[in-house]
Amino acid sequence: MTPNHRRPFSVFAALLLATLAPGPALMRAAPASCESLSSLQVRNGKITSAGEVAQAAFKPPVPATLSPAAARVYAATPAFCRVTATLAPTNDSDIKVEVWLPTDGWNGKLQAVGNGGWAGSISYTALATAVAAGYAAASTDTGHSTPGASFVIGHPEKVIDYAHRSLHEMAVHAKGVVNAFYGSAPKLALWNGCSTGGNQGLTIASKYPDDFDAIVAGAPPDPRARLMSVRLLMNRLVHRSADSYIPPQKYSVIHQAALNACDTLDGAKDGVIENPRVCRFDPRVLECKGADGPSCLTPAQVETAKLLYSDVRHPNDGRRLYPPLLVPGSELVWGTLAGPQPFTNAVDTYRHLAHANPDWDPSGFDAATDIELMEKAGAVLNTVTPDLRPFFKRGGKLLMYHGWNDRQVPAMSSVTYFERVLEAAGRDVAGKSIQLYMVPGMDHCQGGVGTDTFNKVAAIEEWVARGRAPAQIVASHATDGKVDRTRPLCPYPQIARYKGTGSLSDAASFACVAK
Repeated sequence: MTPNHRRPFSVFAALLLATLAPGPALMRAAPASCESLSSLQVRNGKITSAGEVAQAAFKPPVPATLSPAAARVYAATPAFCRVTATLAPTNDSDIKVEVWLPTDGWNGKLQAVGNGGWAGSISYTALATAVAAGYAAASTDTGHSTPGASFVIGHPEKVIDYAHRSLHEMAVHAKGVVNAFYGSAPKLALWNGCSTGGNQGLTIASKYPDDFDAIVAGAPPDPRARLMSVRLLMNRLVHRSADSYIPPQKYSVIHQAALNACDTLDGAKDGVIENPRVCRFDPRVLECKGADGPSCLTPAQVETAKLLYSDVRHPNDGRRLYPPLLVPGSELVWGTLAGPQPFTNAVDTYRHLAHANPDWDPSGFDAATDIELMEKAGAVLNTVTPDLRPFFKRGGKLLMYHGWNDRQVPAMSSVTYFERVLEAAGRDVAGKSIQLYMVPGMDHCQGGVGTDTFNKVAAIEEWVARGRAPAQIVASHATDGKVDRTRPLCPYPQIARYKGTGSLSDAASFACVAK
């Protein structure tokens, strides 16, 4: 089934309108049939397929056992036109892009979705979610299909494609395909991503301010190269001596002590630390009085806990490298960055990008030389600037969010970046052009004990419509699929404080107040 208002159209004319004048300047063209999109001539690339997919009929091309949540997403996918393309802005580029176009009920908007880790695949579930909500949707594999960073060695142009160029190429051509199919440009171009996808959102705002009108960026790792180094450095510090490593069996003991110190600072005893920044928990209260045991910390383990809560500093000269990797309340997920082995993503990046040696052993990590090595080799990954004035000047909106209990990307890095943006553009842009929402108790992008489920896209749509960021976003937590708690997420630096009456499980019992 194709859109109801089809008229004959010229593929060449659609090309001129779709790819030579992308973005807001796109003119109205005659709408196309889905199959005819395969004939579009694409600058620096080609359309590889265009065909209709029936309602609930899409299956991800890579065989996998779908989670129940993903299965529900695909079951709710409406009929759409699926367009695939390969883009080659350089001789070594091989950027795969997909654009999904609802055949009925298009809301007039485009939503591009982000990736995770080193990408390498199309984000199919996110595409399906966007199309089910009425959006035309786009995704890219960022220019490679190999595991992790294994494509990096000998392919500097592919690294640039991954770092930023593929995002721009996708934006340009997705708008062209939308214009050709519907006969009009999208009235709103929106980016939605978390983790690497969050960094991609900040990258777009920084380097390609005209590509998207509104950006949702969750848990963005920034600067990426530096984060890879501090992940390895912290793991090395955790294992600096025979008794400095904290075994997972002690995480719950530390977590409970942190809750005892700070859980009620927001007026509610609910197992979640609302504002870790004001928590003054000192792990020394758990120091063993005698021999080591399961419910206490050795002096070396006390220092390890303090290191995890503190700014990361260079062991040679003491200069600050990064904000704290973890905060009070996150103890149950310390195993990712402070476990027996260093974080896999960081090791992979060092092997292929810094050392260009797939066999490099992380046990040989030397902060005296390796940090600077990554600073140089990984500079291509540092695609984000705090000066977003060009994006803001054209009316762009940036909604950031981050879980305080993030096990992979330090929550404080988003706080730091938000403050730097305000310093660069003026504090009056808060709520007008940019806003950060911290999520108490949430892990990396989702999960955890906090209210981790909320409609980010609806929130930024409301912002675009009303001109001001939401005064609060109601989020929920579910157990076994049943919502058991709601809570307002507040514009940083406000926090949700209990009003003193009402259920602790009801968002209406809390108000956003200055911290």
